[in-house]
Parts: sequence; structure tokens; C-alpha cells
Amino acid sequence: MTTSPAAGSRLDEEALVRCADEPIAVPGAIQPHGVLLAVTEPELAVVVSSTNAAELFGGPVASLPDVLTDDDLTRLREGLAGDLAEVNPLRMTVRGAEVDLVLHRADGLLLTEWEPVAGAEQAGAAWHRRLPTVLQRLSAATTLEELGATLARDVRSVTGFDRVMVYRFDPEWNGEVIAEARREDLEPFLGLRYPASDIPAQARALYTTNWMRIIPDAGYTRVPLDPPLHDGRPLDLSGSMLRSVSPVHLEYLANMGVVSSMSVSLIDRGKLWGLISCHHYAGPHRPSYSDRVAAEFLGRTASLLLHTLVAEGEREGVVAVASRAAELSASVGAAPRALAAALTGEDVTALDLVPAAGAAVRINGQLRLLGATPPADRVPGLVASLLAAGISTTDAASTVVPEAADLVDTAAGVLAVPIGGDDFLAWFRPETLREVTWGGNPYTSKVAQTDAGPRLSPRRSFDAWSETVRGTSQPWREHEVAAARSLAAHVAAAALNRASEDNRLAGALQRTLLLEELPKVPGVDLAARYLPSQEDVVGGDWYDLVPLPGGRLAVVVGDVAGHGLSAAAVTAQLRHALRAHLLRAGGPAAALSGLNEVTSALLPGEMATVVVAELDPASGDVVLASAGHLPVLHVTADGADYVMGGRGPALGVLDTPSYQEERLTLAGDDRLLLFSDGLVERGRGGLPVGLQQLKDAVGGSPADADALLDAVLTAMAPPTTDDVTLLAVART
Repeated sequence: MTTSPAAGSRLDEEALVRCADEPIAVPGAIQPHGVLLAVTEPELAVVVSSTNAAELFGGPVASLPDVLTDDDLTRLREGLAGDLAEVNPLRMTVRGAEVDLVLHRADGLLLTEWEPVAGAEQAGAAWHRRLPTVLQRLSAATTLEELGATLARDVRSVTGFDRVMVYRFDPEWNGEVIAEARREDLEPFLGLRYPASDIPAQARALYTTNWMRIIPDAGYTRVPLDPPLHDGRPLDLSGSMLRSVSPVHLEYLANMGVVSSMSVSLIDRGKLWGLISCHHYAGPHRPSYSDRVAAEFLGRTASLLLHTLVAEGEREGVVAVASRAAELSASVGAAPRALAAALTGEDVTALDLVPAAGAAVRINGQLRLLGATPPADRVPGLVASLLAAGISTTDAASTVVPEAADLVDTAAGVLAVPIGGDDFLAWFRPETLREVTWGGNPYTSKVAQTDAGPRLSPRRSFDAWSETVRGTSQPWREHEVAAARSLAAHVAAAALNRASEDNRLAGALQRTLLLEELPKVPGVDLAARYLPSQEDVVGGDWYDLVPLPGGRLAVVVGDVAGHGLSAAAVTAQLRHALRAHLLRAGGPAAALSGLNEVTSALLPGEMATVVVAELDPASGDVVLASAGHLPVLHVTADGADYVMGGRGPALGVLDTPSYQEERLTLAGDDRLLLFSDGLVERGRGGLPVGLQQLKDAVGGSPADADALLDAVLTAMAPPTTDDVTLLAVART
């Protein structure tokens, strides 16, 4: 029968789920080289026993006092009062034979495991007397390779296994044999790799909590527990040395020709780092409990040394990266207003921080590239896609961002760190072809059909199988990632400090542009309001009142595009330039034409809107001109209307625009209201709705200028997302 790829994929998924759900911690059975009795405390009454208990004790066991001598029972009770780890094993005598009793607690019961001393291989007292020398050899190791070789040799010496391997996991949980000690006639496994599926996740979890596991005879017949359930559930055997193991694992060992196995975990700072894996081929093999504990002790000792040795192997690179990081941080601190230049234009650049072929620096939306990188138009999208996926470090970018498969020549590996907004720092490594030798083809099907459904079936061949790995770069090391993140933090802090300083300066500058006190103009009632945005420290709004020759008064409201220090600086220049033009020009239109010349010549790329109303207090005549600003509202006793005449383009849009003027007269209680767009802009209805609301709001409003502005602000309730400026002008 032929299985379609889709069907095969479904079978693989079902098998993985079934594997993940396999109850390896609660198998309901033990291995036959010992007996398990689960008892209550303090009565020591047996509530669960392995079905082989009668073979050891000569019959059914109802309670431990029934099968122990008075002395042994006393020693047991004394041990239960303390730390069980310190009393294991208790050497007992059962029916004249010595037995090692190992204790632990689970599911509210005391689990007692009885392992006969007879039949266990002994390393002998001579080896244990050499233990201090063995520990000294481990401690003297200066490299990871030396530690592994010493560990493999001494564990084999104490346990007598045919082969002992030290096995290290990579970040994807594939394993590699980094050291081995073996019988001379066995083929070497040193350097072989094994796929993550060989040791499923739940098995790795048990290795992290239970340091040692032994299978004296992989061909054993499992011994069930009686009763199979306690309080309605299987007994937790995750801490049991006799726990029966997965049939899949036994099949795996059989396929390798392994008759007996033992493993000791290597754990670095709480995380499973690797294993000491022991194999025996000549037949069943059971080292004594004391010898197994010695092997576990060596594994625990080596685990304490792992971090130091791994760090030592990287020390030279760590020091170099740290030195360059310090130089770059100093450059950033010395030039907070030129961060991009500090990272790309000095003797030490961002590219020098870590070993990489290319780097990218994006600050304030401006991208700078160093070395060999993807095209400039591809870099932001690649970095954004990786960060959006929650991945800042990868040595196989195309597996995360498939559309980047064509970038492997420059960006097979990417290290990217955000520095705020859309800005980032990134480093790139090209594809590095690697020859990897596996212990058997890891891609062969490992799914078998059973009556219960598909399950994982271990591959049968473990012959060396090589492949060339493409699309990956040299992996990023932990200290390299840490240095990149630290530099990004320095850049972000410098940018934040610079922004804070800019905002402080801009605020001070803008305060100089706002009149502390409105001028007293005979015959004119004036009022002004400025409401800064709550989202931006400094906006682009400004207003001015300029006394002109002949008693006239120029009333000005403007809005510069942008926010912050640059907008405040442009505002200051426009305000002073407009004052000069108003004093010598023949009316608002001419003044705006002159101001546009200043903008085009001295402030290229800047844009602003301005409205100017020249009022003659004696006659009430008003001359209006607008450079792209919102219309002035003329309020009379009959209502309110916008003055639509006298409008021209915004400043900085055209080189030689033509500005027109509109004339009107303020009579009686007439008022003029000049304002910025922050007052009338509305999210859903847009500007037209806001303008109509303002027009409706002034109808029936007080004639007094101050009262008018208060009434307008109350009625309009402008949002706080933009700054708001209002000026009211009336005659008295």
C-alpha cells in the first residue's frame, strides 16, 4: 500500500502525540532485578507491591515489620526520621540474603525498592579508595574535551560497561558524542550525532529530575504492580530506580545491539546539558548500587564544572567582544546626537562588535549598512519579520522567514536587536556548509502501525550517515548575543536621553515664543489660549500679536509641521522673520510672500501654515491673508461664518506663490476667532465636522474675548493628542 505525503505527515503527527502521551512516569510496572513495596507511614503497611515480591520475601508481604529483623526495622525507622537521600541505601538482610533498600516518597506513600546484592558486579574497594584521585583528575581538566574523556574513562572503570559515551545536546536537542571509552573491538561512536527524536521531550524532563537510570537487561519481562491503581490512579514511579521503561526505548536498544544500559544526567545550572550514556553488549550487566552512585557522583561533579569549562573555551572571544563593546558604548556616550555616525564612522564600528560579515544600523528611520549585507530594501523587512516572530537570533533565517531563502549568501544567520520604534541593530552571517555525521539516517521513517494506532518506531540502522547541511550559518554564541543586546540598550538609553534633552530645550524655546502677557491695545479686546499635547512635549503651534505703525495690530496664528526641538527652532525663525516683514511690508499678503522666500531659501523641506489678520482698532477694518491655514471665524450678532477669501498655499510648498487678501469690518460686538487644527480635527467625522461644531459653538457665546475662548473650549472638548491654539479679537 502506498501512503500519500499528506497521510504520512498525519501519521508522524499522531505518532509524536502518542509518544508525548506515553505514561513513562506511571508505567504500572518495574524491572525484574528488584522488588517494589509502597507502604504507609508510620504503620509501614504495604498497599502496593510488585508481583515478584513473593520471590524475594518467600510469600506475600502485608507490612514491613513482618519481614524485617528488629535491628533492621529500628534502623529503617531511624532513617525515615531524617533525609532519605543520606540513608540510601540501607543494607538489609532478607531470608539470609543481603539486599540494598532504597527509599523515596511519592503520592503520599513511602516507596521501598529492594535490590539483591548478589548478582551485581562490584568495582571493588580499591576503586573507591581511588575516588579522591578520580575527582582530582576531573577538577584538573582545562577543556571540555579533556573533562569528557576523563569522565568517560572513569565511569567505565567503576561500572564495567563495554562503552561509555559523554553526549552533549545542541539547542534543538540533537545530541553529539563528544567523548567515549570503549572496548577495543567496538567501532567508535565519537563525533556521531543523534536526532532529538531519539530522546523525546518527556524523557528529557525525567532526566532533569532523576539523575540516574539503569536497565540491567533490555530483554526483561516487565513486572506489574498489584493493585495497578492507588486512590484511583497509577503510582508515580518517576523517582524509582526500578521503573519499567518505554517499550519504544527497549526496541531502540535492541536495534543497536545493546543488552544493558545506564545513563547519568549532566545538568548545567538546572538545565539538561547532556548525558553519560553507558552500553553493554556482551550480556546483562548490573553494577552494584554503590558503584552506580559513584558514577552518578562523578556526573554531578562534572556538571558543576561544565559552566566554567564552556566559558573558558570561549574566554578569548568573550574578552575581545567585551573590549569592542566598551569602545562602542564610549562612542555612543560621547556622541548622543550622532548615534549612527558613532556606530558606523569611527575606527571601531558596529560590524566589529561580533564576528559577522555584515551589519545594519537603523536610527531615526535612517539605515546604514556595513560589510556584506542583504540589499538595503530587504534588510528592514527581514529584521521586522524575525522580531515579529519573537526571534532575534537565528543561524537559519530562511526557516523562520522563507522568503529570505535567496539571502543565504549574506544572511543565513541574523542577530537583530530593537532599539525603539522601527529602529534596530542587526548583524549578518553567510551560509556555512557543514558536514554532519549522524548515527544512522535521521530522516528514515520511524512510525509503526499498531492496534492502538501509529507509534514511533526506532530506526534499525545506526551506521554513520553523513549529510551536507545548507542554509545555516555559524551559530551565535551566548556572549555575542549578550553584547549585542547590551549595545542596543546603550543606544536606546542615549536616544532616550537625547530626546528628553531635546524636549527640555524645545519646551524652553517654545515658552519664549509664547507671550507671557498680551499687549494692551487701546480699543481692542484680546484673549489667547495654548494647550500643549499630552503625547508630545512640544508641538508646532504658535501665535503672535505685533503692534504696527499707525496703531494697527497684526494678529497671527501658525502651525509648523512636526514636533520637538526642530519644530520649535523653525517656529522661532518664522516668528521673527514674519515680524520683520509685517513691519515693513504693505499688508499681510506681502508679508507672507516675503516669509515664503525665507522658508524656501533658508528652511528647505520645512512646511508651515500661517494666518495674519491686520486690525485697525479705530475703524474696525481687518485685512486677512492666509498661507494654507484654516479659515478665520467671523462672529457677528447674526451668527458666524468662515472667511474663505485671502487664502493661498502653505509656506514652503511653492517657490513664488501668490497670496491674496480679504477685507472685512468688525462692527459692534463682532469678533474674530483664529485657531489651529488641534481644535477642530476629529477622528471619524474629520475636519468638516469639527469646523461645523465650532461654528455652532460660538452662536450665542459671550462677547468678551476671554469668556468666548472658555466657552469654545468647553463646547469643543478638543482631544489631547495635538496642541491647540486659539486667539480671539474684538473691539471695545
